[in-house]
Amino acid sequence: MLFNIGFLEVGWTDILDIVVVTFIFYRLYLVMRGTIAIQIFLGLLVIVAGSFVAQSIELKAVSWILKTLADVWVVAFIILFQPELRRLLVLLGRGRLMSSMVRSSMDETIEAIVEACEEMSQRQIGALIVIPRSTGVRMIIESGIALGAAVSKQLLLSIFHPKAPLHDGAVVIKDRIVEAARCTLPLSNQLRMEGFIMGMRHRSAVGITEQTDAIAIVVSEETGVISVAEDSRLERGLTPDALRELLRRKLNVNVKSIFDSPFRPGTESGSRQE
Repeated sequence: MLFNIGFLEVGWTDILDIVVVTFIFYRLYLVMRGTIAIQIFLGLLVIVAGSFVAQSIELKAVSWILKTLADVWVVAFIILFQPELRRLLVLLGRGRLMSSMVRSSMDETIEAIVEACEEMSQRQIGALIVIPRSTGVRMIIESGIALGAAVSKQLLLSIFHPKAPLHDGAVVIKDRIVEAARCTLPLSNQLRMEGFIMGMRHRSAVGITEQTDAIAIVVSEETGVISVAEDSRLERGLTPDALRELLRRKLNVNVKSIFDSPFRPGTESGSRQE
């Protein structure tokens, strides 16, 4: 035992228990931040805290009611937060021991995206691809058509084919999965960027990066030019090699560490002019 807090005895195991529970709740908060699930999660915390207080001051009736609600919420928690719990397990697996395996899978995803963008650029097929990172985009995903399919060049080409029913809007790729297509993104209030008059796709790409830390890739339907938006900025005229290098650096660094240098337009090698 280390010390007492009133009638409570606190030992090393209690400290460890508190640290573990705090870590779990913190990771859950990071996964659900920016989604409607956080409000339900906070409601659950209120019930659990109220039950603890009621038991401490021996309010038996209130304690029984809150304990009953808490028991029901355990089942409801698993059902309501199934996607968030899955993402929490994914985040826990993104440690150093798993980095080489994750990097290999991400390289396959990046290659599929680059190859699809290259072909769409050559054929002047418009495309908008969003790759979320730490900020939740659940509302964006829910605005589209859920897919849950593995990323592939053929799938992306099929989605963005001009005659395909899902070609309008954005595709969201999360954890090597195409979560949804035909998603609606927030429009940026900026109409120009460095002299370039942005169309709807480019404004949408910049708009999502103004509200989240996602990366957005745009293929222009008019010119076939490949652009990347990040941190409210837009870099245009990327070659496939430059796009590949940018995605590898941003996504692989994000897997290994939470520290990442800010995106600055004009710093990537291999850019081309329109």
